[in-house]
Amino acid sequence: MPVGRTAIELAGVSKSFGGTTILDRVSLTVPEGSRTVIVGSSGSGKTTLLRLISGFELPDAGTITVNGRLVAGPGVAVAAHRREIGYVAQDGALFPHLTVGQNIAFGLGPALRGGTRRERKKAVAELLGMVSLDPGFADRRPDEVSGGQQQRVALARALARRPKVMLLDEPFSSLDAGLRAATRDIVAATLELAGITTVLVTHDQAEAMSFAHQLAVLRDGHLGQVGSPRELYWRPVDLFTARFLGDAVVLPATIGNGVATCALGQVALAPTTLHGDACIMLRPEQIVVEPCDADVTGTGTGTGTCTGQVEAVDFYGAEVQLAVRLHVAGSPGTIVHVRQHGTTGTVVGSRVSLRARGTATAFTAAALAAAQRHPSLPAAL
Repeated sequence: MPVGRTAIELAGVSKSFGGTTILDRVSLTVPEGSRTVIVGSSGSGKTTLLRLISGFELPDAGTITVNGRLVAGPGVAVAAHRREIGYVAQDGALFPHLTVGQNIAFGLGPALRGGTRRERKKAVAELLGMVSLDPGFADRRPDEVSGGQQQRVALARALARRPKVMLLDEPFSSLDAGLRAATRDIVAATLELAGITTVLVTHDQAEAMSFAHQLAVLRDGHLGQVGSPRELYWRPVDLFTARFLGDAVVLPATIGNGVATCALGQVALAPTTLHGDACIMLRPEQIVVEPCDADVTGTGTGTGTCTGQVEAVDFYGAEVQLAVRLHVAGSPGTIVHVRQHGTTGTVVGSRVSLRARGTATAFTAAALAAAQRHPSLPAAL
């Protein structure tokens, strides 16, 4: 992630509508030239946060600074068009009665808007090139280009204002999976090349982690963990974050001497101060599944102790997801979902051995109970 000066700083920002608190004392620092993604479920306050930064809304409390300039706070309310911020909405918000070129030209500054037709055409062509579109697109109507191309046109129009900060409000959510990834890559490359500080909000976890230099989780108006995507995925501070950013296997455990004893046997832990009863979190890809010699299909070749039985198989091409019921003495057994490549040991009814690789993250037993009671927690696997 780029380091240096701060481009955006929010300090204690709160916002309510009709007596309902949407954001509660949110503080966030966005480094200049970086891409920050704010991820959260619907209704968590993501779009409201963007609108406060852009100037479309004003905070009830707290301050917002953009490029070293206080733009919102007690007695301060800089208008949106004076903040040097670009904004791309979820639907692109292109003018349907204007051509692509005219839409982009709308974002040009007064000097070019009032210049010659040749100057405007050149500026529009350069902006189309920035978002990897041919200059010939300028003569088309918005309904004559694809959804992904419309979003790139909306970005070009926002870039026409030469902003120092770009705000993206779920701009890829209406696109199909393949087009979404391609458009996201083009947008990221364009903003990177221009050196523009970017804030994207989304509820798509994969999109958030692939786009971000810095990732922030917003939950019920509160900003939770902030850090690199890798940090939040592998070392979440709570189970909500763990499950929101990907599938998680959570198991009761007993911790002692840096090792957790659970249904998978002994599992190495990331550094923790916890001892005694607790729970651990592993990502499904950390669990290795091997067939047992005693495989009920008679085809097993593994040598591990049978610790579970395959109850369901979901096929995803090169990868399969297995639902495995663990053998736990004195209980019906916990079902965990794990992923593996290939087809070995994927027959329903197969007995398998499971072992964890890497380290698990430990949480208190109380944290697991509290997380299960929280209505906004993503369902556990």
